[in-house]
Amino acid sequence: MTSGRAIAIGDIHGCSRAFDLLLDAIALQPEDTLITLGDYIDRGNDSKGIIDRLISLSQQGHLIPLKGNHEIMMLEARQSQYEEQHWLKSGGEATLQSYVTVGQTATLEHIPIEHWWFMEKTCHHFWETETHFFVHANVDPNIPLNAQTESMLFWEKLRASVSHYSGKIMVCGHTSQKNGNPINFGSAICIDTRVYDTGWLTGFDVNSGRIWQANQNGQKRSAWIDEFRV
Repeated sequence: MTSGRAIAIGDIHGCSRAFDLLLDAIALQPEDTLITLGDYIDRGNDSKGIIDRLISLSQQGHLIPLKGNHEIMMLEARQSQYEEQHWLKSGGEATLQSYVTVGQTATLEHIPIEHWWFMEKTCHHFWETETHFFVHANVDPNIPLNAQTESMLFWEKLRASVSHYSGKIMVCGHTSQKNGNPINFGSAICIDTRVYDTGWLTGFDVNSGRIWQANQNGQKRSAWIDEFRV
C-alpha cells in the first residue's frame, strides 16, 4: 500500500453514473489506492463500462480489485448451458446486453478476453493492510484469510458483528443495506448500499472514516462511518 488514502468501494453492479460521480467526489490523488469489493457486473446497465474503468484504474496503479460472487457466476457461465442460464437469471442478461448495441443478440463471445482476464486473474480473493482487511462477503473469524473457504469469502451474508482473531477491522460488501446506509459493527463494516435499486454507491476512507456516496439519479452526499455505528 502507498502512503496515500486507502478507499474501499462497495458493490457497483454496472451503475456507471454513480461510479463516475463517486470518483469525482473522492477526488482521487496519485498516491491513493482504491479497494473495490467485487460485484462490478449485473443488474445495472453498464457492466462493460465499469470493467473498462476498473481495468484503466488498475493499469494506472490505483486499484486493488476483489472478486465477488457475481464475477464468479459470470466466469462459471462458460462451463455449461446450465451455469450460463443461472448467471443470466441472476442479473447477467443486463451485463451481456452492455457489450452490444440495442437490437443485437448478445452472447458470451461478445465479451473481450481482457475482461475475462481481469475477473479471473487480476481480481483478488481478499486484501489487507496493517489495520483492516477487505473481502467481498464475510469470513470465519477464527481462521486466517488465506485459509477461508470460497463459500465464506464470496457468498456468506453478514448477519452480525464479526471480530476476526487478527484484531483487524473487516470491510465487506455483498449484504445489501436496503436503507442505503453502510452498517458499522465496529469490528466489521459493510458498504454494499444497494446502488442498483434505490440506494447509493459508497466509498469509505478506512483511515479517516470519511464516507462518500453517489446514486444513479446524479445525487451525491457525504458522512462519517461513526454515524452508522450499531
